Amino acid sequence: MHAPLLAALLAASALLRAEAQQPAPPAPAAPARAPQGPLTLLDAVRLGRERGVSAAIARINLRAAEARVGQRRADLLPTLNGGGTFSRQTLNLDEFGIPFATGVTPAFNLWRLRLSGSQTLFDLSLITRLRAQRDSAIAAGLDAQAAGELAGATAGIAYLSVLSAEETVRAREADSVVAADLLAQARQLVEAGVSPAIDQTRSEVSFAAVRTQLEVARNARNRARLDLLRTLDLPPGTELRLADSLGLERVGIPTDPEEAARFAREHRAELKAEAARTEVLRKTVRAARFENLPNLAATGYYQQSARGLGDLAGSYTVQVGLTVPILDGFRRQTRARELDARLEAQELRLHDLGNQVETEARQALLDVASARQQVAIAEDRLRLAEQELSQAEERFRAGVAGSVETTNAQSAVIAARDALIQARVGYGTARVNAYRALGIIDQLQ
Repeated sequence: MHAPLLAALLAASALLRAEAQQPAPPAPAAPARAPQGPLTLLDAVRLGRERGVSAAIARINLRAAEARVGQRRADLLPTLNGGGTFSRQTLNLDEFGIPFATGVTPAFNLWRLRLSGSQTLFDLSLITRLRAQRDSAIAAGLDAQAAGELAGATAGIAYLSVLSAEETVRAREADSVVAADLLAQARQLVEAGVSPAIDQTRSEVSFAAVRTQLEVARNARNRARLDLLRTLDLPPGTELRLADSLGLERVGIPTDPEEAARFAREHRAELKAEAARTEVLRKTVRAARFENLPNLAATGYYQQSARGLGDLAGSYTVQVGLTVPILDGFRRQTRARELDARLEAQELRLHDLGNQVETEARQALLDVASARQQVAIAEDRLRLAEQELSQAEERFRAGVAGSVETTNAQSAVIAARDALIQARVGYGTARVNAYRALGIIDQLQ
């Protein structure tokens, strides 16, 4: 092989190595844009799953895990190295013990160009570790899915908090109208001499209290909107229009506890990720035991050397080696025992997580059913409280009752409205938690 050809091989090897080591360009971040049109609960869940910071970090970790698979694969791929040296030297011929060659040679040049390589032919431990790293990447992908589901659920809860705050503002506005009407009636009755002045004072106190509650509710609504925007990774000044009201939308999930438990075990990403990590440890244990087996590798080099570039001559070495592990101070054996213990602990975690997933699925069904009943009870309570307030107003206008009765009735209406809002929020929260408990948030469209 001539010098130009060897130089070309060395240049090509360097280029391939540079391309392999060059990191992939990061994916461009999606621009933060406000959703077009009214935002529904499912839209908020979807945006939270896509834009949540924790979900984004989990997806980055997935890319890192996939890159580690390539690093493990490199242990089984050929390794090539090229190099060249130039030296000017002298030799003491006496050290070689040749009778007719003595003394120190004159200084001379020496050129040496070398291309060396190695290839693992068989190493069951490395093969098993590569398979384990692939399973680790699968677990990282499932972790990213689970993080997305959690981020989506968090966004859904934040969305419901905004709905709750807006419903509370509307309720306080309605209460303010009622309080203003009662105050006007009290003033008219006091001016007409029908009611004592204290009735007007009580009405004024009640009106001021409702106005204070209205301002508190408006502040809570604005803060809840900011929390929702942060959860969706949108600019704080983004304007959102929410489409849903706190109603009783149908929950499309299994209603039988046994079916729900089976469904959750099949669909929860956390459980799948833990199962993948368990398989990683199993393969790691096998890889540690395979370290006791012989492995086969080939190495070699091709070299051109001469005292001048025009006189280069080639030589090569190829060798195949079999390595048989015999004793390393029992390090391999003790590491295998350590991995066995870690695998046993991981299997316990997997078993416990399975029970937790099943329990959460069953609890989610109970919470949805209970929340629906609480909404029905809260609706009846509000209806009765409004009826009481209407009757109290009639008695107050007729002059047969004082402002205490109307004030108490209005307080009952306020409490009933708050209870209904909280019951509806509780039902919405139970819906979102049920979707997450059964592992179907990523399927919501």
